[in-house]
Amino acid sequence: MRQRRSAILPEFPWDTLADVTALARSHPDGIVDLSVGTPVDDVAPVIREALAAGSAAPGYPTTAGTPALREAMEKALRRRYGITGLAPDAVLPVIGTKELIAWLPTLLGLGPDDLVVVPELAYPTYEVGALLAGTQILRADSLTQLGPQIPALIYLNSPSNPTGRVLGVDHLRKVVSWARERGVLVASDECYLGLSWDAEPLSVLHPSVCDGDHTGLLAIHSLSKTSSLAGYRAGFVAGDPAVVAELLAVRKHAGMMVPTPVQVAMIAALDDDDHEVVQRERYAHRRELLLPAFRAAGFTVEHSEAGLYLWATRGEPCRDTVKWLAERGILVAPGEFYGPTGAQYVRVALTATDERVAAAVERLT
Repeated sequence: MRQRRSAILPEFPWDTLADVTALARSHPDGIVDLSVGTPVDDVAPVIREALAAGSAAPGYPTTAGTPALREAMEKALRRRYGITGLAPDAVLPVIGTKELIAWLPTLLGLGPDDLVVVPELAYPTYEVGALLAGTQILRADSLTQLGPQIPALIYLNSPSNPTGRVLGVDHLRKVVSWARERGVLVASDECYLGLSWDAEPLSVLHPSVCDGDHTGLLAIHSLSKTSSLAGYRAGFVAGDPAVVAELLAVRKHAGMMVPTPVQVAMIAALDDDDHEVVQRERYAHRRELLLPAFRAAGFTVEHSEAGLYLWATRGEPCRDTVKWLAERGILVAPGEFYGPTGAQYVRVALTATDERVAAAVERLT
């Protein structure tokens, strides 16, 4: 009998938090859930109105996205992040970036003879996607760790989930140059690119990184964080037109289509920078409260210069820290979810309402 797909996958990490979740919920003033980076703020009216306006479309959506959506994606990347030189066929909408990451190795036709490199501390779906495709996996943050191996795919994530670390331009240029010399595809997860605090992250497609040449490069972008559209499953990928064309061809056959109303809503979100600025300011305010509160409670916060999380430690096993916080009604994610080197860290999300953030600060200080 063929092995079930679920049997090759690790246990879903958040399913292991049932006990501490119950403990945190038992707090007299209720739980402060900082464990998952899910938006809590209302979707901007301009986006909701666009979604409603697009809801009358009866036909199938286009897998490639409407011309208006492709134009909006290209313009937003240029305007917000300085990415230039993207052709109309070098962008592609996806059903949330988790979907794309989970299926990217499979869509590319990778298999047992191929190696996928993920960061040492990484969003779990990079590894899950490699497992689904049956590839080899290596956790590595530097090219020297690869030795003589030539991978098929390297994942970058800057700003990082979970650490908030920002990769500098020299590091990015070195990876791009090394990969190009060897025909290796680089997929850069840039979902938090618009949330910078103490450092300015750059896209792998930025001219200062790739010299305007997008060959062998993909940048993965999401509207879940900057526009609070996690429920819309609205993301997109941009970069090498040949690779994007290959993804499009396979996705057409697989029926991977972003619904038409969501495509219309994406255009509104990408064309309007005002709501994005407002959302960024909300997260900045919550960070300004939570960061000193955790430090005052004896935590060391490392990296965390961008993104939606604080990467914090008390110098003890992460599950002990999770329990300590749960006893105070605060739920966070154990660092071990993201790799072995996270065993003494916890990830603290900034995605809670102002009222719940204030409650967490009071309990910590």
